[in-house]
Amino acid sequence: MSIRPVKHVSGTTPTMEGAGVHLHRVFGFGDPSMTDPFLMMDDFRNDSPEKYAAGFPWHPHRGIETITYVLAGSVDHADSLGNAGTLGPGSVQWMTAGSGILHQEMPKGDTSGRMHGFQLWANLPSGEKMTTPRYQDISGADIPEVIDDDGTRVRVITGEFWGKKGPVDGIAADPQYLDVWVPPLTRKALPIDTYRSAFAYIFEGSGTFRDASKPFGVLVEKEVNGEEIHLRDLSGDRTLVVFDTGDEVVVQSGENGIRFLLVTGKPIQEPVAWHGPIVMNTQEELAQAFADLRSGNFIREQARM
Repeated sequence: MSIRPVKHVSGTTPTMEGAGVHLHRVFGFGDPSMTDPFLMMDDFRNDSPEKYAAGFPWHPHRGIETITYVLAGSVDHADSLGNAGTLGPGSVQWMTAGSGILHQEMPKGDTSGRMHGFQLWANLPSGEKMTTPRYQDISGADIPEVIDDDGTRVRVITGEFWGKKGPVDGIAADPQYLDVWVPPLTRKALPIDTYRSAFAYIFEGSGTFRDASKPFGVLVEKEVNGEEIHLRDLSGDRTLVVFDTGDEVVVQSGENGIRFLLVTGKPIQEPVAWHGPIVMNTQEELAQAFADLRSGNFIREQARM
């Protein structure tokens, strides 16, 4: 077995999207080759309804897939295909925008005001950019969980892991998307495909990955006495770890354990032309997408059925 070395570690960047939703950008709008086929990831965990209630009103997507994973609270969604529903705690929505879709996502907190979750964007290869849009809404109860002898728990959202297969399928990037919890002071090796891009996003507890540098503080935004300040957080929360090649990832958890998303995918290795919610291969295709949006031809006839 070859252990994947760590080639990049970073914290998140506070930003706002939609109608004024406060969130933390994990990666995106930079060089997409580092995480290919994944383009962007946002952490929208928030405990203050006034910072997310305005939501994400109607907006377009073309040429990508979006993956929304809800931990707490819920998200009401609707789209130009006539779909509508609610994502509850533990549920996942995998949306293939393909040739074009208009949709909205409106978050609601739980009884404590918490709205916690993540959204990941995956690129589509050129041959599937204009495919028919579709949704896969998966309830939390339908996501398998496997527990190892040492107490390590893994929710398998997509792909196969430890004999379990996730319910999301038919995805261009052929990804593996896992929610991993490793108990306190435990060393754990997790197998992954040698030739896939892979990253971990820590969102609870702390720990180190083998061949990583010693733990260091990550600059994060926190609220202290009612004011938002930036400080070095030693917890490991909101830390992105990108891996080099190898067939397993090794993590050593800290005193409170560690929980992270482990995501892998098959690199597309194609040119990226990207502006806002639309991702194509060339500037000409990108210009055409926005021309379609202005002219009312963004939604293709096959997507109206």
